[in-house]
Amino acid sequence: MFSLKILITEDDTVSALLLKKALEKNHHQIIGMADSGEMALEILKNNRADIVMMDTNLSGKLDGIKTTEIINEKYNIPVVYLTASSDSETLQKVAVTNPSAYVIKPFNIRELNMVIELAIFKDKKEKELQNLNNELEEKVRKRTADLNEANKELQKALEKERELSELKSRIVQNVSHGFKTPLTSILSSAQLLKMYAEKDHPHKVKIVKHSTKIENSVRNLNSLLTSVLFFGKADADKMNYKPVRIYTSAFLNEVVDMVKAGIDNDVKIHTAFDKLPKMITSDMDLLYQILENLLSNAVKYSKDGGKVTFKVYHEDDLLKLSIKDEGIGISEAEQSQLFDRFFRGKNVGLREGSGLGLSIVKKCIEVIGGKISFTSKVNKGTEFNLEIPAKK
Repeated sequence: MFSLKILITEDDTVSALLLKKALEKNHHQIIGMADSGEMALEILKNNRADIVMMDTNLSGKLDGIKTTEIINEKYNIPVVYLTASSDSETLQKVAVTNPSAYVIKPFNIRELNMVIELAIFKDKKEKELQNLNNELEEKVRKRTADLNEANKELQKALEKERELSELKSRIVQNVSHGFKTPLTSILSSAQLLKMYAEKDHPHKVKIVKHSTKIENSVRNLNSLLTSVLFFGKADADKMNYKPVRIYTSAFLNEVVDMVKAGIDNDVKIHTAFDKLPKMITSDMDLLYQILENLLSNAVKYSKDGGKVTFKVYHEDDLLKLSIKDEGIGISEAEQSQLFDRFFRGKNVGLREGSGLGLSIVKKCIEVIGGKISFTSKVNKGTEFNLEIPAKK
């Protein structure tokens, strides 16, 4: 066993001398012998000890237990109690100070050596554990500080992104609204030109042809601006579900009539409305966007003279709809992108479009709380199926 510097605190002189002799026999160095707690503390002020042997029942103001509490607080030195009592009350008092070990008097040399070795080992492991805890706490403190700093930077970035998003939305809305007025004037002028050309103008055919082109271009631009404004509101989280009472058949027929008015490829729309209540409750604007976009796409991507089937019925407070065409279809490789903004299939050819229609449909479905799915085969056609909450 290695040599230790030991302080003996024992008010019984005979016991103290016997203990000193036993410890020195095992090559330990006794740095002092104190008969009171006060004296033990005074010795420790000027001398380093590896371990303190402490009698529990010291005379004076400081007993062994109180003295040990002070040693633990000031010096963090392992303490081995020396006690003649092994009753539960004494042991409970001893346990409160977390001693390294204790020895019952009278002790033998072999037992004393084992207790000292145990005390030193216990103290070493406790200090190692404390050092590990301190290192862990420091790492946690540093990591927490790093996370707090990262969180601050993230908050700044999010705030900046929010400001940029709001600025983008304002710019989009201002520019879009700015275009609306001149486009309306252009459209009116084109319609007036067509009207004047009908009065046997010598260039009637050319005027009607070019006026029609202007009208179609303006309508396409208006449609694009409407889509851009829609996403400006969506990105600014200004889209809300606003349910109103809707006359079901009248509303559906109005949407169909609007789409039919724009047909230029002789496509027929067949409707099948079944089990429809007189009125439903839903968001009319969002529902119109969904149906108008899906029906217009079905017509646009159908072959000349083709057919679009529009089925609607009401069940369990749901409006269930199917829009099926016999058009160009969507390749399997591109179907996952169908609802992405600005996506257009490779097979659309010269058909005009912005690639925003189906992304608008998807967003409206989300806001309205519905579901949408589709099946499609190239050159066979596409069918969209929808479920939209719509109470009677």
